[in-house]
Order: sequence, then structure tokens, then C-alpha cells
Amino acid sequence: MKIDTEFIKLDSFLKAVDAVSSGGEAKIIISEGMVSVNGEVELRRGRKLRPGDKVQLEKKTFLVE
Repeated sequence: MKIDTEFIKLDSFLKAVDAVSSGGEAKIIISEGMVSVNGEVELRRGRKLRPGDKVQLEKKTFLVE
């Protein structure tokens, strides 16, 4: 997904790519360790993602552009 700003927060990114339906759902899956950023489990929903970062949820991979 292409972003128009310097960064996007992880929970907002998951909503933007339709990986989750709400911020509450994003909070739960992130806190349960179901999301990885650049190959490492990420537990912070406010993690700043920048172009080049890869987000994985289950078997789906999303690229921040």
C-alpha cells in the first residue's frame, strides 16, 4: 500500500489494507502476537511503518510503499 506521509501507524495500516475491520480488532490481533513487521513479531499497535516495511498477518504479506 502506498502512503502519502512519512509514516503510518501499524493499526491504521491494517485497517487501510482491509486486513481488519476495526481498530479494536487490530488492537487484539497485534497484542496476541499475530502480526510481524519485517520478520519480527510486533506488539505495539502504534509502531511507525515507513516505505519498505513488510507487514505479515497470517499468510498475507503487505508492503508499505
